[in-house]
Amino acid sequence: MGERPLRILFLSWRDHAHPEAGGAEIFLDRVTSWLAERGHSVTIVTARYPGSLATEVIDGRTFIRKGGRFSVYGRSMITTALRGNAADVIVDVQNGIPFWSPAVTRTPVINLVHHVHREQWPEVFGTTRARFGWALESRVAPAIYRNSHYIAVSQATRDELISLGVDADRIEVVVSGLDRPTSDVVYDPDAPPLLSVLGRLVPHKRVEIALRTVVALQEEFPGITLDVLGQGYWLPQLRELARALGIEKSVRFAGFVSEQEKADVLSASAVSLLPSLKEGWGLAIIEAGSLGAPVVAFREAGGVTESVLDGRTGWLAEDEGDFVNKVRGLLRDREQRRVMSDNARIYASGFTWSATAARLEEILTATAQGR
Repeated sequence: MGERPLRILFLSWRDHAHPEAGGAEIFLDRVTSWLAERGHSVTIVTARYPGSLATEVIDGRTFIRKGGRFSVYGRSMITTALRGNAADVIVDVQNGIPFWSPAVTRTPVINLVHHVHREQWPEVFGTTRARFGWALESRVAPAIYRNSHYIAVSQATRDELISLGVDADRIEVVVSGLDRPTSDVVYDPDAPPLLSVLGRLVPHKRVEIALRTVVALQEEFPGITLDVLGQGYWLPQLRELARALGIEKSVRFAGFVSEQEKADVLSASAVSLLPSLKEGWGLAIIEAGSLGAPVVAFREAGGVTESVLDGRTGWLAEDEGDFVNKVRGLLRDREQRRVMSDNARIYASGFTWSATAARLEEILTATAQGR
């Protein structure tokens, strides 16, 4: 390593074992595991969840869990005030609302942002609370972190931070890595097409569009099915919509699945769908691509414009009608699907967690040393 091991304090509203964990929590888990293996002292302050321990050591990392979905912020500020000055550097993971670390510690702080939540506030909280949340994210946070450096997980997120007034020279881009899933399942172009969705079941993921896509294509492609891999509080609403659309027998809500089952489903998928309103990067896209599944997503969703190479590894749609047509085109054109599948595998092979974590380590070291 060459440098003195760092004492790093991470603040995140969830950890990887949280029932509603997603791509941001996978990112946190993989890079902190790598840093701990390298000999750095890693502490992660995060929220409690049913069955969790208040304090736990996992793979050399100390987890301190306090508070719930909203109270975690206040509880973490107290922990930061008590422990922050003993750290060399703090990584404040801003998921809409940051942890306000610079207000309670003299330790250098890095603000890690996966994506800006402009579009998501109304989807989740309604108009009034959305205005308040967006004001915190877009006005108050840039002021509090005016002397801090930022890490964005895509150029799209970097550009959005700049639009909020964050100095461009304070933002580094560190893209997600990728686990190396394998599967013995081979895609069968002669079988009824399988579509898949991978991610948390929350409103802004817009799985409803995937359900309506099945309805739109079922006459042309008899036997078409959809596997929804993931869990979340929006599941009852999605089940009800599937019933209302008359496709409950064509949709499998698989919930949380093992890494092997996920790999098998993605390998068997004709197309993987990402109808999300906003993504910082789109880890699910690279996961699907590594197993040969082209992805259709929305161009407006931000970081997906970098995780999908439009027209090469998948398609970026302009609206819902275009989304359906892009899926239809891949199901009709076997050669196009095959070429995109090959391209997606090649593109995904360029992403590793070791490269991601090593770049993060460089930034953490430089920040701790005041460079």
